Amino acid sequence: MSRPDDPFDTYLLRVFHTLMAECSVSRTAARMNQSQPAISSALKRLREIFGDPLLIKDKQRMVPTERAMQLHASVRLVLGELDALLAPESSFDPATTRQVFRIGTPDYLAPPLMAAVAQYMRETAPAARLVLQPLGPDYDFEAALAEGELDVVIGNWPQPPEHLRTTLLLEDEIVCLVDERHPCAARMTLADYLQGSHVVPLLYSVTQRGVVETALASQRMSRTGTVTVPYFGLAPHLLPGTDLIFTTSRHFAQYYAGLLPLAIVPAPVDFPPMRFYQLWHGRTQLAPGHVWFRSLLSAVVRTVGATRYLLDGERGDSSKQKPF
Repeated sequence: MSRPDDPFDTYLLRVFHTLMAECSVSRTAARMNQSQPAISSALKRLREIFGDPLLIKDKQRMVPTERAMQLHASVRLVLGELDALLAPESSFDPATTRQVFRIGTPDYLAPPLMAAVAQYMRETAPAARLVLQPLGPDYDFEAALAEGELDVVIGNWPQPPEHLRTTLLLEDEIVCLVDERHPCAARMTLADYLQGSHVVPLLYSVTQRGVVETALASQRMSRTGTVTVPYFGLAPHLLPGTDLIFTTSRHFAQYYAGLLPLAIVPAPVDFPPMRFYQLWHGRTQLAPGHVWFRSLLSAVVRTVGATRYLLDGERGDSSKQKPF
């Protein structure tokens, strides 16, 4: 069929494609709603362009030449690509999509949260793929978002980058995690905290100061980073049998308190809530698949997020734990 609204000059290719299917100038003219002289003129122009007769008369019909047969495969491919390019954006269907979704995040979200994301994706988008990219000081996540290497970044900045789109995923209390026999396992004073030995994870962004350090600096306080770890998930495993203190979000602390002999203690510093955001680039703002994926992340957090992972008391009693 002809496309009068076609912004590309593909008329001759469409004439050629139809001629190859009909092997008749008159039938091609009827099918394309064109006059026979117009189709004959187009065929003449095609012959000049390709230096080949393309179709020759054989009794009552036209027969493609060898050159025309070779060209036809490429013309079909080109026209198919152009039609796909010009077609309206199709609606997104999670059940059939094979899209790859890429999240950049440090490991400060307790594993059950990402497990819930993976579970929900497997149930609703079984052919889709999920890629988790660890963040670190040498990884430029802002460039990765701009260039399409990442679709979403999850972070807990005091102030998220203003040039990126942002949604608050969850807000969580900051607590201290210590060995269950730690002298401050029942109660920690401000002096205990400031004079204690702390486990401190490496920052994942060279342009952002950590939430804890930012809050301490605003109150003209500081702590001693006795042990620095490359990632958050290692920190809880260093606490049993030591006097080390790890400051983190309650949902993260609660998860590891259920696995290790640890206690959760209220932080004696007036920390603001730890806010976890999802960030994305404006280039994916309206893309249906990305809109769905960001909604999925928000829905999972609302359903199984940190606000549901609370203790009746202040210590990590595994008998009181609720599913994440």
